[in-house]
Amino acid sequence: MASPLLELPGAVPGDPPDADIAAHYGDPLREQRNLVAGTGFVDLSNRDVVTVTGPDRLRWLHSLLTQHLDALPAGPAGGTEALLLSPNGHVEYAMAVVDDGERTWLHTEPDCGPPLAAFLDSMRFLLRVEVADVSDGYAIGWEPVAEPHPRYLSRLRSDRLGGRDVFVPRAELAGYAAQAGPPAGMWPYEALRIAAHQPRAGLDTDQRTIPNEVGWFGTAVHPDKGCYRGQETIARVHNLGRPPRRLVFLHLDGSVETLPGHGAVVEYEGRQVGTVGSASRHYELGPIALALVKRTVPVDAPLLVGGVAAAQETVVDPEAGLHFRATRA
Repeated sequence: MASPLLELPGAVPGDPPDADIAAHYGDPLREQRNLVAGTGFVDLSNRDVVTVTGPDRLRWLHSLLTQHLDALPAGPAGGTEALLLSPNGHVEYAMAVVDDGERTWLHTEPDCGPPLAAFLDSMRFLLRVEVADVSDGYAIGWEPVAEPHPRYLSRLRSDRLGGRDVFVPRAELAGYAAQAGPPAGMWPYEALRIAAHQPRAGLDTDQRTIPNEVGWFGTAVHPDKGCYRGQETIARVHNLGRPPRRLVFLHLDGSVETLPGHGAVVEYEGRQVGTVGSASRHYELGPIALALVKRTVPVDAPLLVGGVAAAQETVVDPEAGLHFRATRA
């Protein structure tokens, strides 16, 4: 559903999967600077929201997801990330998680709420849990503030971008926006996310992605947790090291006016070695991107993206495993 905040002055709709929210409100670079200064908000109301209630909810989610959840502290500071994997360890859903003491709230990528809720509902068996897709009733906002929201349920972000997610009743989005400060669109937000080396499911991942490749081991995947769907693959790659691909951060040649599209080919010495996930224009760094490349690509190798020169920074070490960790921004 299209966000009512698209009616704010200067709003320009985004591109899929963010077509229902604003790409920017007239000045993306100024909007970035506002966020870096700790003011304003980003409309993420295209994200889907799923809730789980019942006394068995945390123990049950703990058994299914990659995160250690059975003793998750209630409240904004207990917020975390989790993944639902395929039986072979590939990422199917990535979600933010927070518990308010009575209900566990998940938010995930656009259009992922209904199938995620349906899968979870199919796994309830005799446990005392209830699953609901509440995307019609709640929306997500992001603010560059590392403290709980005074009015709405919030989740202090545990990922590299930081800040807080705010769960806003959809009927109150306009009022929330009026109080939250100057709006910033997805272009500024994505630039800050990419600069923070934070991957986004569905853009920086594909159907083959395992968490070890994108730096989610130790953040969305608890390192000391066993017995979850797809755990065998994750443990094997972690114990042996060397995931087949690795996430890299790219500084693109700033002389080119257009950004590479999702799926743009990354080349090294004339052969394809990966693809671009997300790309944006940062107010200080210029054009930047995240890409998945083959593990064997040298970490200091100059790359080409659509014929444009790109310098890489390591996000995931090619030897990542038991004795190596994904680097953090």
